[in-house]
Amino acid sequence: MDVMHWLWKNYVRPHRMKMVAAMFLVMVTSALAVTGPLIVGHIVDEVLEGGNLDVLMPLLIAMVAIMFIRMTIVWCFRMIFETFSQDATCAMRRDLYVKLHEMDFDYFSANKVGDIMAKMTGDVETVRHFIAWVVYSLFENFMWLSLSLIMLIRINVPLTLSLSLVAPILGFYAVRLVKEVRPTFADIRESFSTLNSVVAENIGGNRVVKAFAREDYEVEKFQKQNLDFREKNLISAGVWAKYLPVLDGLSSMLGGIVILVGGLFVINGYMTVGDLVIFNGYLWMLAVPMRMFGWLLNDFQRSRASLEKIKEMLDVKPKIPLEAIQTTEAIKGFVEFKNVSFHFEDDDRVAVLKNVSFKTKPGETVGILGETGSGKSTLVSLISRFYDAVDGEVLVDGKNVKTWNTRQLRDAISTVMQDVFLFSDTTAANIAFSNTSADMSQVKHVAKLADAHHFIEALSDGYDTIIGERGTGLSGGQKQRLSLARALLKDPSILILDDTTSAVDMETEYKIQQDLQKVGVNKTTFIIAHRVSSVKDADLILVLNKGEIIERGTHDTLMAKSGYYATVYNEQIGTQ
Repeated sequence: MDVMHWLWKNYVRPHRMKMVAAMFLVMVTSALAVTGPLIVGHIVDEVLEGGNLDVLMPLLIAMVAIMFIRMTIVWCFRMIFETFSQDATCAMRRDLYVKLHEMDFDYFSANKVGDIMAKMTGDVETVRHFIAWVVYSLFENFMWLSLSLIMLIRINVPLTLSLSLVAPILGFYAVRLVKEVRPTFADIRESFSTLNSVVAENIGGNRVVKAFAREDYEVEKFQKQNLDFREKNLISAGVWAKYLPVLDGLSSMLGGIVILVGGLFVINGYMTVGDLVIFNGYLWMLAVPMRMFGWLLNDFQRSRASLEKIKEMLDVKPKIPLEAIQTTEAIKGFVEFKNVSFHFEDDDRVAVLKNVSFKTKPGETVGILGETGSGKSTLVSLISRFYDAVDGEVLVDGKNVKTWNTRQLRDAISTVMQDVFLFSDTTAANIAFSNTSADMSQVKHVAKLADAHHFIEALSDGYDTIIGERGTGLSGGQKQRLSLARALLKDPSILILDDTTSAVDMETEYKIQQDLQKVGVNKTTFIIAHRVSSVKDADLILVLNKGEIIERGTHDTLMAKSGYYATVYNEQIGTQ
């Protein structure tokens, strides 16, 4: 489907009555524009040439009245276009944001933040400009061109035909302009996206840049992309510089042709001076569309490039669809892996998990240990179906996770991720994010379980303290405890803790573990950790190495094997 048809079908058609009304007003004001030169022509023929002063004042009053009527109508249709363009792009922006939340992890791995932001801001604004201004300008200029040609032919056919000498040349250069300028807009759009990504990356990583004193390096990297963006715009400007003067020059030639040929017609009595004045008065209605043609093509092609990017994002189908939550059986928390293997789509040569099998039931705790990169986080991500297993099956309550409603599945799982993310909101709101219907007593209860209550109370406004973006101002341990409280407030069937207590001291970790045992009676709990002390009381401990389970069992069983687990335990206990 052509992007313009797609825009009309999805975002403009719901406002078609407003558009029809606005287009009608454009037709009216275009028709009123025809009266101006006619009145001036009558003044020349009847007043200046004929000496009839009685008609002068009525004609002047008519000119002023028509001018005010046109001004009012122009204001009306421009406001209508602006209103429904805002409505259309508001809906488009919402659809993009909804699509953003439908996308799975693979999409965000493959697409730059700057590119996504460019689509939701710059591209949407370009589309708004197209609907609000380019659409009615195209129609208005078409009306001016059509009406002026009709009037010019009625006044003097030979003089009108003399103007057509310029038209084929104008058409030739206009087509050349469209062909050459379109690819430059795509290049500008890509460069702008990369520029956005560089800025977004540096805003997020500003602390790292400062910590390594690499400001100069980052400025140089930005400037390199900035210059590339400048170069792409200059290339586009070069195309316009090559063709616009020609188009403007050819449009300006129209006036010269009218004066030369029309003057000869007046001298030879083929037309009156008034007719020549009227003819010349309509010339602007012919010349302006020709001059505007290049600019409108520019905006049209720029809008088309933006629409293609927006449509491309909205047409993406997530590999793991998010259906609406259905009222079905509650998830109890039985989890089983059957010969599960996994690799990322962009690198199928590296197996992240290999033939992983285990099972657990509600009330049990599974501890997962292993070196960095052994596949621990990926394993628990398959339970929430952030990714799908390549081989084997992941079962929840005896059913393959692919057969569960994805939203319902995730609604029954709380995950405290390794990379803690907090919103720029109050402390209480961050905890209540998982359960917005919870009252303050529930929020404080889970904060105490996560050993966060005492430090929250010590903040300037307690639970009403606004947390900086991404938790700025809080320590790593404090952020982890808030994230844990958020997960506990959800009261899930399955609780996944991915290295949740790595940034807290041993005493705090022990207290949190004791509290988790109290609330985890009916929950299936997965604990990923580097500290053996975090998982030694688990009902099942899995030791991963390069995606494979190399050891499994309870603490006592694994200690008796004197393998990897026992070695790590003795090393860590020996350093305390």
